[in-house]
Amino acid sequence: MNQEPSHSGSDNSGQDTTYQSSTKRIAKNTLMLYFRQILILLVSLYTVRVVLNTLGAEDYGIYNVVAGVVTMFSFLSGAMATASQRYFAFEMGRGNEEGLQKVFSVTMTIYVLLALIIVVLAETVGLWFVNTKLVIPTARMMAARWIYQFAILSFMVTLLTTPYMASIIAHENMNVYAYVSIVETALKLGIVFVLQALPYDKLIVYGGLLLIVACINTGLYRGYCKKHYSECRFRLVWDKDKLWEICGFTGWSLFGTFTSMVRTQAITILVNQFFTPAVVAARSVSTQVTNALNVFSSNFNTSLYAPIVKEYAGGKKEAVYALIFSGCKITFFLMWIFALPLYLRMEYVLTLWLKNLPKYVVLFTQLSVVEVLITSVSLPLMTAARASGKVKVYELVLGSLQLCMFAGSYIWLKFFNGGPESVFTAAIVLVILMFFARLMIVNRQTGLPLRAFAFKVIIPVGIISICSAVPTVLINQILPQNFISLCAVCVVSVLLSSICMFAVGISREIKIKLLARLKVRKK
Repeated sequence: MNQEPSHSGSDNSGQDTTYQSSTKRIAKNTLMLYFRQILILLVSLYTVRVVLNTLGAEDYGIYNVVAGVVTMFSFLSGAMATASQRYFAFEMGRGNEEGLQKVFSVTMTIYVLLALIIVVLAETVGLWFVNTKLVIPTARMMAARWIYQFAILSFMVTLLTTPYMASIIAHENMNVYAYVSIVETALKLGIVFVLQALPYDKLIVYGGLLLIVACINTGLYRGYCKKHYSECRFRLVWDKDKLWEICGFTGWSLFGTFTSMVRTQAITILVNQFFTPAVVAARSVSTQVTNALNVFSSNFNTSLYAPIVKEYAGGKKEAVYALIFSGCKITFFLMWIFALPLYLRMEYVLTLWLKNLPKYVVLFTQLSVVEVLITSVSLPLMTAARASGKVKVYELVLGSLQLCMFAGSYIWLKFFNGGPESVFTAAIVLVILMFFARLMIVNRQTGLPLRAFAFKVIIPVGIISICSAVPTVLINQILPQNFISLCAVCVVSVLLSSICMFAVGISREIKIKLLARLKVRKK
């Protein structure tokens, strides 16, 4: 079983040095991922636009809802991914080379078994659901079945790559993660041109090309890890204690990942049951936009994951608290500087991007932006809650809230004839409740001081939001709807948010260091 880290013998100077070292690594990794994401965002926005126009709203909606059925099985792999990252980072924090090799071999064995289980479920229950329950025009049913099989194969290929990706994250080699993602993005850009050139059924071709990209992406990750990380060489290891330890962690994570899947993919299917494929397409577009936006903060949290777990494994709780405080503010800031101008100019941006807007897409995307903004503040809390390995209470509480959200959405749509926007409103209420639930649980598990969190995170985030939003909103109302005005709103938002972040969002010590470096450069 996991042992609680010892706190004896730790000193503040050692913790300060460790924190500064972790901060430098996090900053370097975040910068790499940040520029990588800007490139990916630009390419993704273009590819979604072309794919939507090439396939049409109906076929694009069919692809997303059919692929969503396969993605529903990701709750199985998602739970294992969380476990892999946690145990890799924990063993590295303890400096246990043998334990690291054992974790890789055990997790790979579990993934192979998991892949077999998912194939059986997908080809039985999943296939039955696609054939009998999804709202798909009869003329497009054959194409939908092809897409489903391609999605299963893509999912299997990606699934067996997860232990390798977990190792890269634990080693904090985010440059590899960034480079492979850029290659994947370039390949998906190539799909856009091939899709328009080929004369065959474009929906089927799209699914097949995405499978090829998944195979190439997987080959790059596996090849790099086998060459550079000694622990990433599979050996048949039967360690009953380690197996049950990982499975115990995974069991509760499985419940949490399943409920997260219900909150996202199952809601998409729910919308499909009550509304047309065009409405599903609008939801899918809003999800694409917010996923691209969300990656800016989640990239930083990815860089933060291993340091938090390693510091906890080393018994350095003050360093953990410092990483949480800084992490919560920075993840919000990285999201806010893009979310504010996007929210204010949503209709113009979407029209510029897609030209022909599906019904509801502007409202859906605005509500989704609000949801991910609230979620961004609590991303480091998610990592801290899992650092100890004791996730039963965390997953049970957060998972139950997500199930309540799905049940409430169904009841509202079924019995009160709610509009499709109601599922987004329910999601906003949910993430607010989940934020406070995470905070209480992390306080209980790690001793995170709530008063300090309020003064160092909640109040600064509120000040940053109000002081930057009010002037930006006023300027937005004055300026006309054109590209120059959009750029002006973005510049004002970034400048005001950055000034507010510097004033109240970072500690006095960091301000002194930044100002000192600026003075040196001027000389």
